[in-house]
Amino acid sequence: MELLLFSDVHGDLDACRDLVARAADVDVVVGAGDFCVARRNLAAPIETLSAIDTPTVLVPGNAETESEIAEQLSATGWSAAHVLHGDGVTVDGQSFYGLGGGVPITPFGPWSYDLSEEKARSLLANCPDGAVLVSHSPPKDAVDRDSKGKSLGSTAVREAVERTEPVLTVCGHIHGSWGETAEIGPTPVVNAGPDGVIRTLPAAGVKR
Repeated sequence: MELLLFSDVHGDLDACRDLVARAADVDVVVGAGDFCVARRNLAAPIETLSAIDTPTVLVPGNAETESEIAEQLSATGWSAAHVLHGDGVTVDGQSFYGLGGGVPITPFGPWSYDLSEEKARSLLANCPDGAVLVSHSPPKDAVDRDSKGKSLGSTAVREAVERTEPVLTVCGHIHGSWGETAEIGPTPVVNAGPDGVIRTLPAAGVKR
């Protein structure tokens, strides 16, 4: 299964159009949050991305909520997209599980859609083993360093990765680590970024 991973387009419609063009060549598209900026102008990037008819998995970032994305999916009729937050979906036999929001709570103020580590831990409790885990926030100490080198990831997300050993973890949020990859045990962790990353999952039964 070949995936197109992205995050943090922040309303960049040229980036969205490029993702639409590339989506036809993969099996699943994964968007790890922050489609707009500070809860404003979400409609334009979602409308642009809605041209994707490949199965798509989205989670909210800290720039938008699950319900705000769901409203735009309904408005555009983007039936190929699933928005996940504390739940999952299965696509072609592969399970995907999603967690949105900024974890831990960011310093950005009331516009930012943030979760405490405790709340994130609760929402991740039902993540199945071997899923593709899509989290806007990266796990602690993996692709989570900002431009000053500070680790800003989530302990709750890291605990979930260690517990369930996802086949892949996809995140964004920390711009200083866009495009970087790390490993937690057997699990590759990708901070996707707006340019998009192609990743191929191992076939079922093939050792990672």
